Amino acid sequence: MGARLKHVEVVPQPADWRRVNSRNEGRRVVLHIKKDRQGWFFEIRTLAGTRQELLVLNAEPRKKHLLLLSRQFDAAGTVLAKQKFLCGQDERRWFVAAIPEDEPVSTVAGAQIALKPKEVRLREEALGIRREQGFRRRNAAFVRQGEWFFVPARDVEADPLRLLQNEPLSRGNGSKAHWAGLCYRSGGETVYVSAKYPSGLTATEYKALPERERNHGFRMMKRDAAVYVRGEITHPDHKTVHLEGWHRVFMNTENRSMAMRFLAFLD
Repeated sequence: MGARLKHVEVVPQPADWRRVNSRNEGRRVVLHIKKDRQGWFFEIRTLAGTRQELLVLNAEPRKKHLLLLSRQFDAAGTVLAKQKFLCGQDERRWFVAAIPEDEPVSTVAGAQIALKPKEVRLREEALGIRREQGFRRRNAAFVRQGEWFFVPARDVEADPLRLLQNEPLSRGNGSKAHWAGLCYRSGGETVYVSAKYPSGLTATEYKALPERERNHGFRMMKRDAAVYVRGEITHPDHKTVHLEGWHRVFMNTENRSMAMRFLAFLD
């Protein structure tokens, strides 16, 4: 698909490569997107002395997309685990997206559909969106920017006192936030978020921290809230999106995937 690739064999296993299954097998492959003097490239890191296989299941060179299968084996050749990743170029940058394990995909198109949230798929079906239209970044069912889908929500009555300006949309794990010009959250659980706790702490967990730590860089956010945005949505790696009227926010299905822990790169 026109991308550069580097393979790095790691010895010994780094301490920060977490355990990934009940057999306590170390993480055997990690996908990363890096930059050098020649530009951006894909890096695949593997552990020396392990048995694994990487297969391109499907490629669409004109769209600069491919579906990659990674399989890990024990010494007897039994498959320990497998993961699928959609690799490609989205607007300005290369990306890697982990496919949920319960989605039996074998093509790039199937992977793109599998990454759509259930709510987006149901809306496409209700509106009769044709298959080819579903791969666009904007159609009658949604507007997409990176991993975020924005679905028109015409019946929202936002409380003016709870509107937030220049609000970040982040999936955590150190990813770069997308910024919404105007945001409104409804329902959900209040959590306390900081650089140390990007996924957030509940009120009980936050109060259990030492006072000096509680006063260091926390902000209150909502977890699992219904999130609505309008206006400009910005991100350094994506074209700015302009949303007229309120749109409900949905993240793609990567968060359902165990394979996401094999990604070192989060945009």
